[in-house]
Amino acid sequence: LISSATKSLRMETEILEKKLQDAQMKLAEKDGGKEKEIQSLKRLISELEFQLTMEKSNNESFLDKLRKEIKHKSDELEKLTQEKTQLIHSLSQVQEENSLLQDTVRRECEERFELTAALGRAREQVLELRRLSGTLP
Repeated sequence: LISSATKSLRMETEILEKKLQDAQMKLAEKDGGKEKEIQSLKRLISELEFQLTMEKSNNESFLDKLRKEIKHKSDELEKLTQEKTQLIHSLSQVQEENSLLQDTVRRECEERFELTAALGRAREQVLELRRLSGTLP
């Protein structure tokens, strides 16, 4: 009876040991799979961090380029604004000069008209004098 019980316990122990070994193997496989997954995730994280660093660098470079372009455009705008102001001032001076010249031309035309009228009267007087002197001895 003891021998039978011992044999039965040994068989049960062997079965349990086998189950334990199977469970340990499955656990080891799961741990191995998890370790592979962890390594894979670590690689993915490294790659994503590298991409993020590259994107940041590209963005910084792009922003610097945009800042330089904005500064350049701002300088150009300031220069063009100054040129515009200068042109407006020059235009104002030219318009003033043009107005002055128009007034001068108008006065000279009026003088010419008066002189032409005076010359016409003087001719008439000369002709009248000639006609009168022609009848007088």
